[in-house]
Amino acid sequence: MESAIKTYRIRLDGIRFRAKHGVSRAERDLPQDFVVCLEVELPVSLLPRADTRARVFDYDRLANLVVESGTSASYKLLETLAERIIERVLDDTPALLVTVQVKKFGPPTSVSVDAASVELSGRKVG
Repeated sequence: MESAIKTYRIRLDGIRFRAKHGVSRAERDLPQDFVVCLEVELPVSLLPRADTRARVFDYDRLANLVVESGTSASYKLLETLAERIIERVLDDTPALLVTVQVKKFGPPTSVSVDAASVELSGRKVG
């Protein structure tokens, strides 16, 4: 019998880390807080067929890939950081599609802005 399930997505909200990203030298001198929301689409064949944790995709692994990507280098742009996270998740997991939102608090703007974020999506090629 064919499964009625057509899409398998995992979403992790609020992955937090401190890192030195930003255009100005001052932004890169002191660690700042970043929050990432990650959504991955996995092959339906990876959906657990039994109600057991041993068969589920590892959420912790995904969260750690995000934190490693966000803390292993310094980037000037949130867009570049988001691209690196997508590349890492696509390279290191069976994910078919990755959407990532990266949020930074208190961006340097001429008016008061609580936070800035970018959202990018990338698909596995081939």
